[in-house]
Amino acid sequence: MPIRYLLIILTVVCVTSACSQQEKPNPETAETMHETTDSEQGFKVIAQNLDEPWEIVKNGEAIYISERTGSIVKIQDGEKNRMPVELSADLSNQPEAGLLGIAFPDNFSETRTAYAYYSYQENEKYYQRVVIIQAKNTKWTEMEILLDKIPGGTFHQGGRIEIGPDNKLYITTGDATTPELAQDKGSLAGKILRVNIDGSVPEDNPFTDSYVYSYGHRNPQGLAWNEDNQLYATEHGSSAHDEINRIIKGENYGWPAIRGDETEADMKEPVIHSGSDTWAPSGMTFFNGDFYFASLAGEGLRRFDPENKEQELVVSDVGRVRDALAADNGIYFITNNTDGRGKPAEKDDRLLFISKLN
Repeated sequence: MPIRYLLIILTVVCVTSACSQQEKPNPETAETMHETTDSEQGFKVIAQNLDEPWEIVKNGEAIYISERTGSIVKIQDGEKNRMPVELSADLSNQPEAGLLGIAFPDNFSETRTAYAYYSYQENEKYYQRVVIIQAKNTKWTEMEILLDKIPGGTFHQGGRIEIGPDNKLYITTGDATTPELAQDKGSLAGKILRVNIDGSVPEDNPFTDSYVYSYGHRNPQGLAWNEDNQLYATEHGSSAHDEINRIIKGENYGWPAIRGDETEADMKEPVIHSGSDTWAPSGMTFFNGDFYFASLAGEGLRRFDPENKEQELVVSDVGRVRDALAADNGIYFITNNTDGRGKPAEKDDRLLFISKLN
């Protein structure tokens, strides 16, 4: 066989092999999209027909969205592709449970691996775990468990997972409907956890041989850092009194001993709380000096000014909002009306983008 033909064959084989490691569109779930704009509020509709979406991640030009039902949706170049996540345990069917947070490392394009937080049932008990997942062909597959047996319950599963400026994993956990666990530093429930990306305990964590970074939380669901790498978190309160907290390592944020303006020795009060109103805050992001956070029961996207300690509703009339992500001179956010607590409109849930924020 002439050498030039042999080289052509080898090239085709190599390209085919490389492509097999990448995500391939699933013909049953691929969808072509057309962006539309809400002229009144100024946001664009990027994607529609999402199923109980939970977290937004942007990697290069692609956006990835986790769905509680067990899939990750990729949105790029006007195409939406849903890929199932093959996990080592069945997803829990408890309220607020399922495939929740996802986080992508900087080297995702080379490794095709990411981090995920999901809920499962074992021997009639409920738990959460943090795992490494990898994208291959038309599905994601669980590759390794990093952190396991995070308590779960009927409600309050937590679920946010982010990679911090220090390249550590930060994970929010709920109190698993057992409030006293939030004050127990030996329990992973009701905490913000800090974990090395290999699953080990960071040496500079506040408590020896412990993943616990802060404690006394009821159900934190949003994490974001400001320009000075100071961490803030959103938290669901009881009977309103939702919170935004400035997170300091090793500190106790009071649940269930205090809430709102109440004080107690050695416990931190929130920077701001909702009082008798309800925000039900979830995902949060930082953009141009302010924090923007998703509001479920409060139905919209809200802006929090950390200097003046004030918040305001900047997007409304879209129903429940689960997550927000700053990128491309604006904010991406996802509605969450298909989670069983909202009133889904036609083509819900949706990925939206807004750039007019002032």
